[in-house]
Amino acid sequence: MSINRESVEQIVQAVGGKENISAATHCVTRLRFVLKDESKVDKDALNNHDLVKGSFSTSGQFQVVIGQGTVDKVYKEMVAITGIGEVSKEEVKNEAAKNLNPLQRAIKTLADIFIPILPAIVTAGLLMGINNVLTGSGIFYDDQSIVEVHTQWADFANMINLIANTAFVFLPGLIGWSAVNRFGGSPLLGIVLGLMLVHPDLLNAWGYGAAEEVPTWNLFGLQVEKVGYQGQVLPVLFASLVLAKIEIFLRKRIPDGFQLLVVAPVALLVTGFLSFIAIGPITFALGNLVTSGVVGIFEAVPALGGLIYGALYAPLVITGMHHTFLAVDLQLIGSTGGTFLWPMVALSNIAQGSAAFAMMLLAKNDEKLKGLSLTSGISAWLGITEPAMFGVNLRFRYAFISAITGSAIAGLVISMAGVKAPSIGIGGIPAPLSIFPQNWGAFFIGMGIVIVVPFVLTFILGKLKKEGLK
Repeated sequence: MSINRESVEQIVQAVGGKENISAATHCVTRLRFVLKDESKVDKDALNNHDLVKGSFSTSGQFQVVIGQGTVDKVYKEMVAITGIGEVSKEEVKNEAAKNLNPLQRAIKTLADIFIPILPAIVTAGLLMGINNVLTGSGIFYDDQSIVEVHTQWADFANMINLIANTAFVFLPGLIGWSAVNRFGGSPLLGIVLGLMLVHPDLLNAWGYGAAEEVPTWNLFGLQVEKVGYQGQVLPVLFASLVLAKIEIFLRKRIPDGFQLLVVAPVALLVTGFLSFIAIGPITFALGNLVTSGVVGIFEAVPALGGLIYGALYAPLVITGMHHTFLAVDLQLIGSTGGTFLWPMVALSNIAQGSAAFAMMLLAKNDEKLKGLSLTSGISAWLGITEPAMFGVNLRFRYAFISAITGSAIAGLVISMAGVKAPSIGIGGIPAPLSIFPQNWGAFFIGMGIVIVVPFVLTFILGKLKKEGLK
């Protein structure tokens, strides 16, 4: 597809002109701008442009959905028109961070830490799903699993389970790598720090509560418990921050010739002692407190908890605050063996896709909206909701309201049924693979709700409003 220079100039003018652009880059499907003043964006002109499939603002960036392949050509033409040098996505993120308030920066920091490790976590979730199908009783046979009936599959399932569990057994190593890198330290030291916190010589965190006697170190009269932090999030997060700060401090002051001998050993040694003496015990208790609080709310009033979380998740995506719940999910999985929050996320994604499909039918002669609704609906059903949410549903508020209504009802149903997932998986139609098999029945009911309710509500409201979709 050839790109007309005039069309790209119209996009530049719609975002406020080249003087309003601080930095710009692109990803697979979107132009990503850091704008000096987002109020100057002409959203009507932008969204009615032939090349634009939608737009939204998140984490200090204004993003314009163009499409795979075409976005590369548009970006190159835009660079030629505006004179803005090509920059990396990381540079754009850093520029965007200047526009964020302290809370937004904290949320962005969590996102920067957890998003890079999500592929490993999602992969683990899908593999756990396969293992669950093979080992779950009563799925294909009465009161028996596949491996019990066909014993030749037992070792196959056991190997899958080992591969799937690795990401969670060594979760602090993954978080350490990503967190230390985010805080400006050496990722390799972050890996070592994370693995140190789950060293086999330590008492496993999952057995801590049941241990008759907890082994200790005697540090000149100070008793320090030899406890690991398997499945824990907060200990390695805070320890990573300390490690990175110590490393940066030393690198600025130690001559280059001595850095290899001094920086890493001192940084790891100091952080290690602080982790086992103070950081670990304090954050371990704090993490358990958070877990107990969240679990307590959903145990006391599961219907209300599911209704609220199911309704609020999509609005949280708009603000970017949904990233904070990644840490909560991982903490729940590590502490209780499963999360009841992520299943609601999966259903929320499906709901956004269902509303987008209804908009496709309502679009009638608007070929651009029909095409965008179809492709973004499919994307949402496969776990990526931003195109449907920002490109379609939020433009027609009743579609977005219909989606969160269906999500809220489904959240209520599956929360009351106690649906849990052993891991974070793909948040769409493939989600059942990442749900405990004993919860499939209730989860499928939830899926039926988010497929039917948002679609029907959107279609009925669209017909009643007669907005003449343009």
